Amino acid sequence: MPHTGNRRARGEDRSTKPPAERANLYDEVTNRIISELEAGRFPWVQPWGRSVGVAPGLPRNALTARNYSGVNVLILWGAVIENGYPSQSWLTFRQALEAGGNVRKGERGTTVVYANRFTPEAEKERARETGEEARAVPFLKRFTVFNVAQCEGLRPGLATDPAPLPERQIVPIAEEVIAASGVDFRIGGDRAFYVPTHDYVQVPPQPAFFEQIDYYRTALHELTHATGHASRLGRKFATSFGTKDYAREELVAEMGSAFLCAALGIQPTVRHADYLASWLSVLREDNRAIFRAAGQASKAADWLLARHAEARGAREAA
Repeated sequence: MPHTGNRRARGEDRSTKPPAERANLYDEVTNRIISELEAGRFPWVQPWGRSVGVAPGLPRNALTARNYSGVNVLILWGAVIENGYPSQSWLTFRQALEAGGNVRKGERGTTVVYANRFTPEAEKERARETGEEARAVPFLKRFTVFNVAQCEGLRPGLATDPAPLPERQIVPIAEEVIAASGVDFRIGGDRAFYVPTHDYVQVPPQPAFFEQIDYYRTALHELTHATGHASRLGRKFATSFGTKDYAREELVAEMGSAFLCAALGIQPTVRHADYLASWLSVLREDNRAIFRAAGQASKAADWLLARHAEARGAREAA
């Protein structure tokens, strides 16, 4: 995926953008994703293999070791593939200096975004006077980051990329995530699906898959759907196949599965285009849809990974 607003080596932009520029940023990122989909590429499907020399994983900040989330995962994965970077670790210009090194002269950074909400003082005062709830205002900030491969002189010991898992049919850590989710997970039949009304997931047995590693990609896709249940993250489920709400939820599940596969070091081979037309329709009419879907996918992945971490901690403490 092409860079989103590359900049030459310099510090990040911390200014809050006016509404027109916020809208332009939504358009900019959404149009990049649409271009990828129209070309038959899926930015949320882990797009590299062993031949590229990149370890699987989510993009992370090399100084803080925190993973990037939401649409930034798509932006940074795309930059890694486009430029052939050997790492998923990134730094701002200032962080590179803090880490004892610097960004090499002439290197172009990649723009990532930070979305949040704040409540102006005038709105707080209005709410106090009227007794109504204060309305928060959404905002976007741009930040420029550089892959560690674009830097030099960095001190050793920064966040490192995980080693690729060996090829195997059974991936214990994925089995642990499935079990720790607490979701009713059933194996059988010839279809994969999640039933919100009865809150259970069903997938075909692993030997039914042409590439057995894709069993986990499919299982994590359906588990991402299950995180939307009212007892978990409470996303809106569509009741009719082919609706825009249905397409939006499928977009969340596709990216949630991709984020989980990356976090667990799983390299699936499957590429599903079943919902391509409906995804394009959703993105073309709403320049914030990819931001919302990617954010919800990150929350779903984080929810499942947190349950796994809790279960592992309990086992180790026992």
